[in-house]
Amino acid sequence: MPLRLDIKRKLSSRSERVKSVDLHPTEPWVLSALYSGSLMIWNYTTQSLVKTLEVSSLPVRNAKFVARKQWIIASSDDMQVRVFNYNTMEKVTAFEAHSDYIRHIEVHPTLPCFLTCADDMTIKLWDWDKNFTCTQVFEGHGHYVMMVKFNPKDAHSFASACLDRTVRVWGLGSSHAHFSLEGHERGVNCVAYYPGGDKPYLLSGSDDRTVKVWDYQTKAIVHTLDGHGNNLTSVLYHPRLPLIISACEDGAVRMWHSTTYRAETTLNYGMERSWSLAALPSANTLAIGYDEGTIVLRLGHDTPVVSMDAGGSGKLIWTTNNEVHTAGVKGVVAEMGLQDGEKLPLVSRDLGSCEVYPQKVQHNSNGRYVVVCGDGEYIIYTAQQLRNKAFGAALDFCWSPTGTGDYVVRESISKLTLFRNFKEVKSEKPRVLSAEGLFGGAGAIGVKGNDSVAMFDWEEMRLIRKIDVVAKNVFWSENGSLVVLACESSFFVLRYNKELVAQAFAAGTNSAEEGVDGAFDLLHEISEKVGTGTWVGDCFLYTNAGGRLNYYVGGEVMTLAHLEQKMYLLGYLPRENLVFLMDKMKNVVSYTVSLVMLEYQTAVVRRDFESANTILPKIPADQMDYVARFLESQGFKEEALALSTDPDQKFDLAVQLAKLDVARDIMLQEIDKGSDKDKEVDTETQHKWKQLGDLALNDCQLALAEDCALRADDFSLLLILYTSRGDKEGLVRLAGLAREKRRYNIAFICWLLLGKTTECVDMLKETKRFPEAAFFARSYCPSKMQLVMDKWREDLAGVSSRAAKALADPTRNADLFENLELSMQAEAMLLSQNGGEETNAPASSYVAKKELLESENILELILSGGAAAAFTASIAQAQAEAELQRQQQAMATLSSSGHSADGGFGFGSSSASNEFGFSNEFGASSVSSVNSSQHAFSSSETSGFGMTTTTATTTTTTTTTTTSGTTGELLDFELDNADIQFEDDDDADWGEM
Repeated sequence: MPLRLDIKRKLSSRSERVKSVDLHPTEPWVLSALYSGSLMIWNYTTQSLVKTLEVSSLPVRNAKFVARKQWIIASSDDMQVRVFNYNTMEKVTAFEAHSDYIRHIEVHPTLPCFLTCADDMTIKLWDWDKNFTCTQVFEGHGHYVMMVKFNPKDAHSFASACLDRTVRVWGLGSSHAHFSLEGHERGVNCVAYYPGGDKPYLLSGSDDRTVKVWDYQTKAIVHTLDGHGNNLTSVLYHPRLPLIISACEDGAVRMWHSTTYRAETTLNYGMERSWSLAALPSANTLAIGYDEGTIVLRLGHDTPVVSMDAGGSGKLIWTTNNEVHTAGVKGVVAEMGLQDGEKLPLVSRDLGSCEVYPQKVQHNSNGRYVVVCGDGEYIIYTAQQLRNKAFGAALDFCWSPTGTGDYVVRESISKLTLFRNFKEVKSEKPRVLSAEGLFGGAGAIGVKGNDSVAMFDWEEMRLIRKIDVVAKNVFWSENGSLVVLACESSFFVLRYNKELVAQAFAAGTNSAEEGVDGAFDLLHEISEKVGTGTWVGDCFLYTNAGGRLNYYVGGEVMTLAHLEQKMYLLGYLPRENLVFLMDKMKNVVSYTVSLVMLEYQTAVVRRDFESANTILPKIPADQMDYVARFLESQGFKEEALALSTDPDQKFDLAVQLAKLDVARDIMLQEIDKGSDKDKEVDTETQHKWKQLGDLALNDCQLALAEDCALRADDFSLLLILYTSRGDKEGLVRLAGLAREKRRYNIAFICWLLLGKTTECVDMLKETKRFPEAAFFARSYCPSKMQLVMDKWREDLAGVSSRAAKALADPTRNADLFENLELSMQAEAMLLSQNGGEETNAPASSYVAKKELLESENILELILSGGAAAAFTASIAQAQAEAELQRQQQAMATLSSSGHSADGGFGFGSSSASNEFGFSNEFGASSVSSVNSSQHAFSSSETSGFGMTTTTATTTTTTTTTTTSGTTGELLDFELDNADIQFEDDDDADWGEM
């Protein structure tokens, strides 16, 4: 039987002639030595060039990795050997090794030494622990020595290939060859040892276009491989596969079965002559060096050939080449106290060797027998002693889920054979498709076609249903009710209706072409690639392409563990709650999977809440967070909140359920648990408080919103709350907090809304914003102008004395500040009216002062004469009218609703103490009037600045109009107090709210 290897190209790189290739044992690197004198390291996983080294101007004929030293040893035609550190690219040493071209380098697998052979007909041994001194010279060949190789079974002996037509075997203890192997008609170019322990074989490739297999114990030729059309350049036994691989100058790379010597396949990538081969014992990787570049291939797959009896014994059986080994995993984890992901120290036992090269090993349903498939045959052995029970021809094999000796085999694309108790009972030719693969399971026999999968019953191999998906594998649950069809990039979960199928077969309503309609129902499609998998109840455990161990239940996918490397799932032991996995190096690890947890999740998915509640107390307390996450994914958020112990999860659930008080309590509990240092609000905690505050505001829970905003330093939310409620004390507190936290924009708006113009000017000066302070003082508090201008002039002098001198002085240049003195009088009049304080009037006095606010500008009254008398009279009249109107409204309000009659103006507050505008108070201008259509304050002077504050939004827009006293030119600018675009200095923060 052909090995049916799936050969996949992993790297194809074009370059100068490649004289040798080597693979790194741990990194995905291939080293190419070029005839141009360079070395190139390629990553064959990413198909990218990692590093390039310029070694010599002459050809580099050979180069090898020394992974334990992070070295590359290279030889070139200048007779030099050079050693480089491939991490730092630093040259470690260089020395002349031979007197003629150096053909090959061979590194000892354990000792600190390596061999070189050359056209000077000698072989030399070099010890790097002795400063790369030559410790031994091997002589005896009569021509160029082309290659040397250490014996993997005896690292103190090696073989050499020479153009004198001989292969010689040497020992490190002697300078002379132990013996010679003669049989080639022309020069020998390459040699390789068999890596296994069962055959004393040696390969040689020659210019006579043949590959010979030698028994170096009997010195006889075992077999000669013909077929190449030119000189052989490289040969090797693949260390993992039963393959002999040979490269030739005709450009062909041939693969032969190492047992039958049958030609398996021939590769030719059109890159001219092939010169070198390299393989790894840890992977099915093959590197080939050509005249025009480097090729790296994956031969078959790296999945270990292994089977585990999950019926309770926990016995493993795996193969290494033709050798069969066994070990037990039951009780090992508990006995050794191993953690999840730790390697199990298994004690293996050799069962013997198999007559075929194993490509599949599988236990039967009760673990008594195991089948080994390979070379187009199957052999059934007893699992304990590996005694032959039955055999036959088969391309595929699968056990029945019930009978001890029941199974089905695929003999060809048109023949399936069913056996019962090891006896053939029926052969069937599938009518609906060509049988290209076979899958077993508890529910049915799966037959893979070109573009579909057909399911047949185990009794008489009748068609159940044809499913139009290209499945790479099929996994049946233990009771046969669920099945997973694993495809290239996703998997489908189907429910198998066994009763419906049984009724159809009994009634004879099934179709031979279509099967049984409704036999399968699609439950879910999951966009994830399945590597290996198994069912545990109604949960599907599997490894994916992303290196995770996941499980599927009820349409949800949970991650059980992140795997450090690619692993293959072996099975699950229910009594130990452990799932076992193996890597390609045959190392076994385990992970805990609670059967109680899986049963609980299965009950929830089935909506069997009675069973779920019965199982829940059995789940350990430390897994409740896991249960809560599962319940949340299923939509049971109330139950998840009740079970969760994770504060973050509980907070998220409380927010989703709109239980804001619960979310607040959770946050406070975490603060109480933390240390004093932890109680400092970090970014994540601050974000949670802000999130909770926003939700509370939307839910009109203003007290909670304020508390959250204070804890989150959310000054924007506090500004909205305090201005909406007309909370003057709150604005005062907020201004202090914002100033302390260097949030000057917020503090400025608070002072402005409170009418504290002096504080506004002081803040602008404090943050060295002297130009803005001057403009502000000109409009709102002219009495502060002289002090501000002096500070501005002093600050500007540090940058430009000429510019500083150009600034006008309000005292010495009063003519440049039109009506400045009258503006100061207007400021004083407003202050006297407010009792000498810069304070706003309460909203309840709006009616009394409405007439004044709608009257002419105060500065214009002053200019027209009698301003003080008119100002006082208008106020008194307005207050009298307002008092009468207030009494009338109070009587009406009390008789209808019993509420206070002194409601504030602005955001609908009903308290007499509420104030006008954002703060429900009058504006902060020293020269002010109220525009009743906008509910805003405006300040204007003939020669000054004006400000308009609009209370209908959360931002304050300031419009300032400046008329130059000398030119009459109009200058306009607009400031948005929510984002004052002043240029920051290093010590002030005027950022957004």
